[in-house]
Amino acid sequence: MMAAGITIDPAFWRGRRVLVTGHTGFKGAWAALWLSKLGADVTGLALAPVTDPNLFTLAGVGANLAHRLVDIRDAPAVNAVVAEARPELVLHMAAQPLVRRSVREPVESFATNVMGTVNVLEALRATAGLRALLVVTTDKVYENSERGQPFRETDALGGHDPYAASKAAAELVVSSYARTYFHEQGVAVGTARGGNVIGGGDFSEDRIVPDIWRAACEGLPIRLRYPHATRPWQHVLDCLSGYLTYLQALADGRTRVAALNFGPEPSTAVTVAEIVSSMQAILGRREGYVIDAGPKASEMVALALDSSLARKTLGWRDRFDSFAAVAATAAWYQALVGGADMRRFTVQQIEDFVAL
Repeated sequence: MMAAGITIDPAFWRGRRVLVTGHTGFKGAWAALWLSKLGADVTGLALAPVTDPNLFTLAGVGANLAHRLVDIRDAPAVNAVVAEARPELVLHMAAQPLVRRSVREPVESFATNVMGTVNVLEALRATAGLRALLVVTTDKVYENSERGQPFRETDALGGHDPYAASKAAAELVVSSYARTYFHEQGVAVGTARGGNVIGGGDFSEDRIVPDIWRAACEGLPIRLRYPHATRPWQHVLDCLSGYLTYLQALADGRTRVAALNFGPEPSTAVTVAEIVSSMQAILGRREGYVIDAGPKASEMVALALDSSLARKTLGWRDRFDSFAAVAATAAWYQALVGGADMRRFTVQQIEDFVAL
């Protein structure tokens, strides 16, 4: 039976002590801004933003939260922030999130994504009053045999590159801590596996939207590694609406599902080249793309998620299709170029999304 939609309830979030790790990153900054708007008492734990410009600074995300600069590999520092924040709810998003960087720097990636997660969980298991914990991993945690079928939560975990493998390992860490410690304490725990997220304010290396944007600014064709690869493209607000709904449902006892996928319907798969063409058209650019002939990490040709369990248990749904997601993303960058107040514009995009 399909669940009645569990909406993100401002009354639930108002005044809640929420710890967001990775709040200076792309998704984390959107999440922290949304939670602050909901009235939550947010503490953010992360490294300083790694790009200039970055969404955290442009949207003034730090204005309404306790901003703590901490490396999650530093266990004593993590312990100190958690003890200070005394969180009721935790959204753990801090990670080394880039595939090609993980190939260059595997030790750092495993240390951050595996032992960093251990440090966060270890600090939290000593936290009185903790109600629910959601750890964000990735759609790439699954062992991909390129069979062309969307992944379900019951499929085997795996990971060819260090990023994927480290995130799959983090899933095992979370499951172990949940069964050994948190369940007996009455703390609900889940992992969220999101698709390829796009949206305004992403300036990372080796991601499609920032690469399109930088190429457009330079009047150059974008360089693509795999133009015909398909991915579960999703706007950041669609993805985050799933995370926040899931975390709220865990805390309220309305679900005990241990892991959920969040991605668009597999039938709507769109190629990398189609995303490029769509965004370039909205930006008024026609540079096209060229094939990157340089060394490339092995990547999946087809990747899709079956998110029917999230739809069934939470009543969650995407509000943007892939091309509407591109349009909202392009609008954000156009506003930046036009000199808009980017905090106001970003908050307005949240409000417009909620009203859909």
